[in-house]
Amino acid sequence: QPRDPRRHRHERGAGLGRQRSLRQGRALRERRADGMEEGDLMKYWLFKSEPSAWSWEDQVAKGDAGEEWTGVRNYQARNFMREMTLGDRGFFYHSLKEKAIVGAVEVSAESHPDSSTDNDRWECVDIRALAPARTPVTLDDIKADPRLSDMVLVKNSRLSVQPVTEDEWHAICAMAGIEL
Repeated sequence: QPRDPRRHRHERGAGLGRQRSLRQGRALRERRADGMEEGDLMKYWLFKSEPSAWSWEDQVAKGDAGEEWTGVRNYQARNFMREMTLGDRGFFYHSLKEKAIVGAVEVSAESHPDSSTDNDRWECVDIRALAPARTPVTLDDIKADPRLSDMVLVKNSRLSVQPVTEDEWHAICAMAGIEL
């Protein structure tokens, strides 16, 4: 019996970014208020912002409601946001002069249309502040640590939203004094 090419195509891509993780993650141990359950994988990210446009202090001021991460106009960064799920964690990075991780955030709403544009190709997630970095971790600190030599931030520092591996996440949390 011949295969239906539409069905085959659907089966092939059915899990991409939705039902299975495309990247390494950490299984959650308990059911959380945000709906994640045991077996779901938490992923880690880095969100870059110019402090004069949107700072860590601005993010903290939004409280538990968080804020849309709008204005991303890079397809790769947009696609990373499409992979994000509720409860994923991320670093908040001040770009330009500071060039440092200054806090940790959590994805509080999955990918949806970016309210800052009428163009439907652009999407964003919402994030909320979780904890400040007791010691900001600079780009120079990251480049100097051999455990972080493969980090996307080191290899492609211009990308505004980027993945972070679980090992990178734990190393930087320790460097920054972030306890979650």
